[in-house]
Amino acid sequence: MKKVAWITGAGSGIGAAMAAGFAQAGYRVALTARNQGALEAVAAEMPAAQDVFIRAGDVTNRTDMAQAAQDIAAWSGNLTVLCNNAGLNIPKRTWADLDWESWDQVIDVNITGALNVIAACLPIMRAQQDGVMIHTSSWAGRFHSPVSGVVYGASKHALSDLSLSLNDEEGKNGIRSTALCPAEVATPLLAKRPGFDTDKLAAMIQPEDMAKTAVFVAEMQPGISLPEIVLSPVRK
Repeated sequence: MKKVAWITGAGSGIGAAMAAGFAQAGYRVALTARNQGALEAVAAEMPAAQDVFIRAGDVTNRTDMAQAAQDIAAWSGNLTVLCNNAGLNIPKRTWADLDWESWDQVIDVNITGALNVIAACLPIMRAQQDGVMIHTSSWAGRFHSPVSGVVYGASKHALSDLSLSLNDEEGKNGIRSTALCPAEVATPLLAKRPGFDTDKLAAMIQPEDMAKTAVFVAEMQPGISLPEIVLSPVRK
């Protein structure tokens, strides 16, 4: 039976690259994002259509994410890897620009959404006594980053700690968890940062680098946990 990787936020950027990376590594891939059309475009690039499952959904919908995990397990026979990748940042990032509506959105997606997907996978992975959870955190989830913004940094620090808690509590159930903490990654999300110079994209971490790192984590032997991986471009 082929292993399966569930990737949230799979419609573009890091998520789309992870989908391609795991498919190329021989996994079946289950792709979730809010935009059905974006998922279909990503799925069309996969090497084997029968090994791709797409399901539109919003990670902030707890009930739907629980059902999504069950649907994926029913389709594939297992749920080996979770790439907990869906994330959000906003233009109003400083205390001076405090905007409750958009700040609450970041918390809902980056923390509550991540919690929803983790909780959806836990019963399946516990029953298997096996599972790898890979969370797209951030350099801003490891170090304070003024350009990333107040609420984004706080949300990614929370995600990194959630990852550590899984190793602490669920290792006995064969579940391992890793927070990926990249500095700037050349994604559409980054390009929307206020004042960002798009000419810098080529010198940054690429989505494909994140995908290779995720596959590396997933392929570690079961006795090894990688709590955190920090990635940064070479400073020149």
